[in-house]
Amino acid sequence: MRAMILAAGRGNRMRPLTDNQPKPLLPVAEKPLLGYHLEKLASAGVNEVVINHAWHGEQIEDFVGDGSQWGLQVSFSVEPEGGLETAGGIIKALPLLGEDPFWVINGDIWTDWDYRDLPTDLEKGLLGHLIMVDNPIHHSNGDFAIENGLLVNGENENDARKTFSGVGLYRKELLAPYPEGKQPLKPFFDRAIDKKQLAASYHDGFWTDVGTPERLHQLNQRLEK
Repeated sequence: MRAMILAAGRGNRMRPLTDNQPKPLLPVAEKPLLGYHLEKLASAGVNEVVINHAWHGEQIEDFVGDGSQWGLQVSFSVEPEGGLETAGGIIKALPLLGEDPFWVINGDIWTDWDYRDLPTDLEKGLLGHLIMVDNPIHHSNGDFAIENGLLVNGENENDARKTFSGVGLYRKELLAPYPEGKQPLKPFFDRAIDKKQLAASYHDGFWTDVGTPERLHQLNQRLEK
């Protein structure tokens, strides 16, 4: 099983904490955020991990090395300054990710979700499976709703929209026709949703987007109790 950790973002909202280091290396309960993902992926049976980077990427490579301390084989996808956005970064890394479905994890989240519960395969016709969570205060309208195990855009007021956690299982075909350069991921999701090709599960436990110094502080307080 292969996985990709997205770690190329500049982390502007985290400044000045990210002026001299990448956001995934910020300490959470005295451990770099990236370390939690590597531990959990290894425990879930992943053996190969791709990490993309653009901002202070050499620090990420120095911390991770070849991945052997976690029992992983890690390779890196180096992006130009400013990064390629989410879909662009995944597309650039596709040669390292193989032909089978692979997990993609945002490097700047923290969750108590057990990665061993993540799906490892997709039913015929599906291009992805996203993990959805309750809407945080800073994203109160959510992203998509779940209907009979599939994602829908949930544009009706009665639809219970949830937030995409930044954890998903994808077939590479989700990103066809594989355009190069900066590419956001949402248009690819929207297209797959329209064709009923995107499944979802709901996680009702703890999740946070570690996107600001305040949320980082709150997470540290929670884990240090």
